[in-house]
Amino acid sequence: MNDPIEGGTGQPLSLLDEFILMLLDEESGYFYQIPAQKMNCVIIGAALAELSLLLRIDTDVESLHVLDPTETGNPSLDLILKEIVDEPVRHNAQYWIEKLLYHAETIIDLTLENLVKLEILEHHQGDFWTVAPDKLYGTTDGDSDNGIIGQFIRTRIGKDIFSDDIPYPRDIIIICLIEACDIFPLIFKLDKKAEERIKLLCRMDLIGRSMADAVEQNINNPLLTSSHLGKKIPRVSLHRLLLNPHTRGGNLPALFADLTKEYGPVFEIALPFSKPNIFLSGPEINRWIRRHGRKYLTSKNLFGDFEKVYGAVGILPALDGADHFRYRKTMTPAYSRGRLEGQLDVVYSKAREYMANWKVGETYPARDLCRKMINAQTSPLMMNIDTQDIMDDIIAYKERALSTHLLNILPKFMLETPGMKRRAKTIGTLMERVQSVHTAAQRAGCPRNFVDDLLSLNANYPMLMPEANLSFALSAVVLASMYLGDGFNFALYAMASQPELYDKIRSEADALFSNGDPTGKDFTPANIEITDRFINECLRVYPVVPMSMRGVVNTFTVEGYEIPRGARVNIAQTAPHYMEDSFPDPFSFDIDRYLPPRNEHRNPGYAPYGLGPHTCLGARWMTLHMAVNLLIIAHYFTLRVYPEDYKLGINSFPSMKPNKKLKFHIAEQKHELPI
Repeated sequence: MNDPIEGGTGQPLSLLDEFILMLLDEESGYFYQIPAQKMNCVIIGAALAELSLLLRIDTDVESLHVLDPTETGNPSLDLILKEIVDEPVRHNAQYWIEKLLYHAETIIDLTLENLVKLEILEHHQGDFWTVAPDKLYGTTDGDSDNGIIGQFIRTRIGKDIFSDDIPYPRDIIIICLIEACDIFPLIFKLDKKAEERIKLLCRMDLIGRSMADAVEQNINNPLLTSSHLGKKIPRVSLHRLLLNPHTRGGNLPALFADLTKEYGPVFEIALPFSKPNIFLSGPEINRWIRRHGRKYLTSKNLFGDFEKVYGAVGILPALDGADHFRYRKTMTPAYSRGRLEGQLDVVYSKAREYMANWKVGETYPARDLCRKMINAQTSPLMMNIDTQDIMDDIIAYKERALSTHLLNILPKFMLETPGMKRRAKTIGTLMERVQSVHTAAQRAGCPRNFVDDLLSLNANYPMLMPEANLSFALSAVVLASMYLGDGFNFALYAMASQPELYDKIRSEADALFSNGDPTGKDFTPANIEITDRFINECLRVYPVVPMSMRGVVNTFTVEGYEIPRGARVNIAQTAPHYMEDSFPDPFSFDIDRYLPPRNEHRNPGYAPYGLGPHTCLGARWMTLHMAVNLLIIAHYFTLRVYPEDYKLGINSFPSMKPNKKLKFHIAEQKHELPI
C-alpha cells in the first residue's frame, strides 16, 4: 500500500480527503455535478473503504463485519464506525451504504473543513473551494515534487489509467468510486484503451469492487430516489396575505416567517392578474439551497430583459457555474475588507467632510443623509470620482428597471417615461467622469481601486467582462450606496432609538479615536465587540435584501414538494430571522444572541447577505464600512430619531429601506471635527 500524502501541516491525507479532492472541479470551485443520491452513496462507500484499509472492518460481496472497534481519530470515519460496531447483526456493504446515507453530507462538510485546516483547500465566500496555489507535497516514494495536492492526486490516478503499471490498492478503490460517479470523462480525455483499462482496474481489488457494486445497487434502488408524486403546494389566499400585519408594515422576513409557519416551507402566492409565485422558506430550505441549489437553480434566465436595459450581457447576478466563479475570484480583491482597511484615511476624511455640514439642532431626512454619506466615501474610494449630484438619478433608474424587468410589479412602459429617459443619461455621465480621470498618467502611484480591477478583468477575460458591461458594472458602485446606505440607515435608527446601546458603541469609538485615527488593524473583534454584535443584529432584524429569485433548470424535490423545470422560485432566505426555532424571541433586538454559547448567527437560518454561490461578494467590506461609519458618528455626534414618536415604517420594493418619514435630529456634538 502506498504511503498517505501529507498536507501542509504534515498530517496524512485520508482516502476520503483524496477522493473529495478528485471530485473537486477547479473551474467551478465546487464538485462536479453528480446527482445527490449518487454523491451520497459514493461518499459512504469511500468511508467504508477507508475503514477497511485501516483494518477496522472487513468486507466482501456477501458481508461486512468489524475487525477492530478502536476509533481512528478521524471524525468522519468514527461517525459511521460506531454505528457498525453497535449493530448486533452482520450485513453486507449495500445495506450499510443505504443505512448510513444520512451521514454523507456531514462527512463531506467534515472532510472539506479538514482540508481547509490542512491548508490544502482554500474556502471562498459563497461556498466555493479551490486547492491552495502554493502547496508542496511529497511523492509516495519520499521524493519532493512541486505542484498542487489536487493535481498530484490526479496525476497519480492518471498514471494508473494511462500506463500498464499495477496501481496500489488505495488508488484502485478511488478509481472504482470515480467510475461509479461516471465523471472520468470530465477529468481526463479518455480513449478506448483508457476506458478498457479503467474497467480492468475496477476488477482488480476486492474492496474497491465490492464498494463500487454496493454503490451501484443503491444508486439503482428506486425506493431511495425522489418520488415524482410530490406533495401539493399550498396556496396562500390573497385575503390571508392582506390581513397579515407585516404586509402592511413592509416587514417581508416576518411576513414570510408567518406564512412558513402556517403553510409550510413551500407555498404559492397568486396576486391579481399574475401567475402564482412559488416561495421557498425556512432554515431547512436555507440548508438545502447552500448544499444543492447550484445543481438545480440558475439566475441566468431571469436577467435577460434587465440586462438589455443597460446594453449588457452576462452581468454578475446573471452568471452561474465556472464563469460566475472566475468572475468572483478575479474581482474578490476589489470588494475585500483588506482593500477597505488599507484606505480608511479616505473614509475618515470624506465622512468628516460630509458631517461638517451638520448643524446641532437641525433635522435631516434619514434616507438621503445615509445614502449620501456612504456615497461620499465609496465613489472616491472605488472610482476616484464624485457622484453625489447624479446618485439619485442612477438609483431611481435602477430601481425602476428592477421593478419593470425583473420583479414585474410595474408595466415595462414605466421605464420609458421622459423622467426615466433623462435619468438613464446619467449613466453616460458616470462613464465620462471615470474615463476622464482613469488614464495611465493620472493613476500612476495611486492605490489600486475597483476600476483598475474591472479593466483588468476586461483585458484578461473580454468575454467575461465585455465593454458592453462596463457601464452597468460602474453604476453598481453608486448602487452600492443605496444598499449599504439603507442598511446603514436601519443601523443608525437602531442606535439612535436605543440610547444605552448608543453609549456602548460610543465607548468603543472613543477608545479607538483617542490617539488619532485607528488603522485597519485596530478594528479587531476585541476592540469593536459591541459594534460587531450590534451590526449582526441589525442585519438580522432589518435585512435590506430579504429574498432572491432563481429559475429552475432541473426538476428537484425539497421537503417533499416537487418543483418542476422551468418554474421561477422566490427564496425567502431571511424568513428564519423571525422564526423562533432559529432565533428565540425574534422580535426582540438582542445583541447577546451572538455571544457564546448562543452564537445564533452560526445556524443556516442567518442569511442577511444571501445564500450559496450568489452570497454578496462585498459582505465583509460592507460590514466593516458600516461599523466605521457608526463609530465615527458615535464619536462626534448624538443623533435622535425624529419625530420622537416615530414608528418605523418600511418600504419593501425593490429592496427594504426605512420610509421617507424617518428623520435624524442632530442633538449634540461631542467632539470638534478636525479641519
